[in-house]
Amino acid sequence: MKRDYNRRGFLKNLSMATGGILAGGMLAQSASAAYVERIRREILEGKTYGANDKINLALIGAGGMGSSDTNTALKVPGVKLVAVCDLYDGRLNDAKTKWGKDLFTTKHYKDILNRSDVDAVIIGTPDHWHKQISIDAMAAGKHVYCEKPMVHGVDEGPAVIAAQQKYNRVFQVGSQGLASLGNEKARELLKDGAIGKLNYAEGFWARRAPVEVWQYPIPEDASEQTVDWETFVSNTTHRPFDKMRFFRWRNYRDYGTAMAGDLFVHLFSSLHFITNSVGPDHIYATGGLRYWNDGREVPDVLIGTFDYPERTAHPGFNLSLRCNFVDGTSGTTYLRLIGSEGAMDVEWDRVTLRRNKSFDSHDPFMEAQLAKAGKSQETRKKMLPPESFVFQAEEGYKGAHYDHFNNFFTAIRNNGTVVEDAVFGYRAAAPALLCNDSYYSHKPIQWDPVNMKTIG
Repeated sequence: MKRDYNRRGFLKNLSMATGGILAGGMLAQSASAAYVERIRREILEGKTYGANDKINLALIGAGGMGSSDTNTALKVPGVKLVAVCDLYDGRLNDAKTKWGKDLFTTKHYKDILNRSDVDAVIIGTPDHWHKQISIDAMAAGKHVYCEKPMVHGVDEGPAVIAAQQKYNRVFQVGSQGLASLGNEKARELLKDGAIGKLNYAEGFWARRAPVEVWQYPIPEDASEQTVDWETFVSNTTHRPFDKMRFFRWRNYRDYGTAMAGDLFVHLFSSLHFITNSVGPDHIYATGGLRYWNDGREVPDVLIGTFDYPERTAHPGFNLSLRCNFVDGTSGTTYLRLIGSEGAMDVEWDRVTLRRNKSFDSHDPFMEAQLAKAGKSQETRKKMLPPESFVFQAEEGYKGAHYDHFNNFFTAIRNNGTVVEDAVFGYRAAAPALLCNDSYYSHKPIQWDPVNMKTIG
């Protein structure tokens, strides 16, 4: 059965869910099932966890993202950090300062996996280690939270999927925005026909500050004595020690996945969750290195275009994604879904919905409503601004990052599942990684998102 994309379903749900439009265009939020479940979880957070309920966590890769993940994970009740692995001495010393001098620390990730007191691991390493550590961790009986993108190359995904199925561990990819209230509300609005029939989506990331564009600080003591360089390059091209490559790894193709793998993958994850899509079937990317000529091998401007064919879950639509590390305005980020009757901008804690006030003169629903009101359809349309509604998270919302970890740990405790498992994570990673392949080959790429393989 095809979805009803017209305004009827949305207006009906809107009238039932709200008492009207609040001042300033704010719209009261309905107590959806997801919202009720979130409140239930908040109440349960007050419980005391016994020894058998506690989750012992280990961090593998204690750089910026891995450390941020760990700080967020430790805010979830009943979680304890017991071990940290990193290839740089300074991070191991910092870990004991931040999280306790009794932490077990090591430069060898298998030392972590061999510990019987570790229930789950966060993998915050550079991208080229995601696949192997994920597989080894699940084989060792550990649950895995792996930073995005799930894999470094599109050919690596099936092995991670097979490992999750074989070892039956909870595996979640760290595109934390997926778990946001904003995405939940956008999914609900799209399903209810709030923007009519989806036909186009676009996303944009803009950055300018040096650290944001991967010119990470390099410690003064960085050397072959403080960094295990040999392990770092053991699964890729062997090169002499290079502190730039180690600490600014996102700039180099051997270790990172460039703008698409770091940023586009977030937008794919959110879009696929909102639309219930498995992905595009046609991918093309272009761009260039326009400003940051600091030795990096990856572009600082990237534009990707994607064709999403019609599926049972959604109509056919097009997607464009842009990323600009030379943006003069700096800091702009959005995901926008555009339909036949409106559009919505999706943020992690807010959704802004704009609906066109004009309507088709042959729309039987609107004609009936006008007839009831004793009004006739005017022949000529007026120029009207779109109706605008803002759905804002409640004050005190702990954020998508917290929710994503809470979902992960809840699945571990309840022997449950997560949305962003290996299959979902791969379907979000693949089109991002294929953007890079298209950019470097100067060719469009065909992708089979159902069977998860390239065509041709």
